[in-house]
Amino acid sequence: MRKVMVLNGSPRAPVSNSKLYADIFMKYCSIGVEYFSVLKNNHSEICVEMERFSDVLLVFPLYTDAVPVTLLNFLKTLEMNKPHGNPVISVMINCGFMEPMQNDIAVKMIELFCCQNGYKFGSVLKIGSGEAILSTPFKIFAILKIKKLAYSISIERYENMTVTMPITKRRFIKASTAYWLRYGAKNGCTKEEMDTLMIESHTM
Repeated sequence: MRKVMVLNGSPRAPVSNSKLYADIFMKYCSIGVEYFSVLKNNHSEICVEMERFSDVLLVFPLYTDAVPVTLLNFLKTLEMNKPHGNPVISVMINCGFMEPMQNDIAVKMIELFCCQNGYKFGSVLKIGSGEAILSTPFKIFAILKIKKLAYSISIERYENMTVTMPITKRRFIKASTAYWLRYGAKNGCTKEEMDTLMIESHTM
């Protein structure tokens, strides 16, 4: 019987945007699904659990144009502990940039891993404005694409999809700047402090 392992590779897995995206996927996936988070000490256990699944959906954020080290370290363990049956590996990745194409390099890293280790590469959903879209009226666009992702995996008709907020770059930059200024003020940081490289020393 086909079943999907949803694997959250975010360093902030329990309180991450990736967890919110994973929850939406699980709500709309029509075949069996179970959720796991990648932690520092559970790599081997996840590899064993993977034996029970036909598909794996990696859910993670973009970190410096690449896969976060949390997930990267797990993939190193998976490379040495391949499950029997080689599940199809799909990706749902989100980034804070407006353009979904900013996720391309990280997706290609996963695709290369699959190619080198004998896994079929499945569906991809690249989410732009991932830090913000779920808290805006444009949330519905993300939900519809996640539903489409779930459907593509359930019927084994794998696709490459993207979604972002349908606004101009100027409006996005204005809104994101206002957001970070409010966030800084909440944590006692002024705009001038946030504009310098000394921000880390301010928070120590």
